[in-house]
Amino acid sequence: MSVRPLGSGVPLVIDTSAWNRQRDPRVLARWHATNDADLFVSCPVAVLEILTATRNEGEFAAADAAFAAIPQVPITASITRAALGAARELKGSRRLPVADYLIAAAASERGFGVLHADKHFDLLATVLPFESVRLP
Repeated sequence: MSVRPLGSGVPLVIDTSAWNRQRDPRVLARWHATNDADLFVSCPVAVLEILTATRNEGEFAAADAAFAAIPQVPITASITRAALGAARELKGSRRLPVADYLIAAAASERGFGVLHADKHFDLLATVLPFESVRLP
């Protein structure tokens, strides 16, 4: 029996919360299936979050190489406007990190989803059109 990729089949922007759980036994097989289907993408905001959280040079190099190998969604003026619009709709919820607004807006603009383990994206999906894919 083959393992299905995560989500509905749209490309998924990897959030830091998902990146940190990729080796979880409940996630690992589907993570690999998603990677094998070339459905992972990222954006500079998520990459910066992940790279700055690495614990040593080796971890940094491995993460940097992994993200260099997948497509990136640039943060554009229109993505910034969409993130600001989402903040306005959510009345500037102070519980949501700025990075999450930008990651969600980047996914939304491209018709992508966000792979995460963070309730913030479920809330953002109520005001931005993107697929919110939560890991266990």
